[in-house]
Amino acid sequence: MTPHPDAKVFIVDDDQGVRDALSWLLRTRRLLSDSHASAEAFWADVSAWRAPPDVPCCVLLDVRMPGMSGLELFERLLAQPWHPVMPVIFLSGHADVPTAVDAVKRGAFDFCEKPFSDNALVDRVEQALAQSAQVIERWREARAVAHKLHSLTERERDVMRLVAAGLPNKLVADQLDISVRTVEVHRARVFDKMGVKSAVELANLLREA
Repeated sequence: MTPHPDAKVFIVDDDQGVRDALSWLLRTRRLLSDSHASAEAFWADVSAWRAPPDVPCCVLLDVRMPGMSGLELFERLLAQPWHPVMPVIFLSGHADVPTAVDAVKRGAFDFCEKPFSDNALVDRVEQALAQSAQVIERWREARAVAHKLHSLTERERDVMRLVAAGLPNKLVADQLDISVRTVEVHRARVFDKMGVKSAVELANLLREA
């Protein structure tokens, strides 16, 4: 899968040489990067964001750094409601592997032990970006469905819930104490507003959202 042209990789490592090498490596795959020399610096930037990331992104995060550690930063990122959009790949020395493995169990995307294989690392970065893109797309679809639901009248919502549950028009009419013809009119409007052509399609749309 070709990464989004605006996808970005955040590099958080206190070693200037590592940051420069990773930036160059990512450029060879036409990936944008943004480097930070400390967890504190990256957290300061993240804390200033006014909205969740709207393009795919991921973080290459050193486990052990002066001041705030990579693990501490990871815990803060996990607390953000948008953290699924930003997968974290830990960069760990041999002594930090158990810590990195534990972080993966708690939600990190992966870890790469130093010295790492360039190709293997960038492959994982691209996979993390693909996962980020999928999350963003699911959220966009959910927002689109929410917008459509907001356009329904209260009666249309009542009809929609029963139709999505599989009830035929006659039973919907009986439950809402309205005529079958009225149900048919509301049903047609619901299908039109929600952009579906059948009750099954409607139920699937609501379930996925």
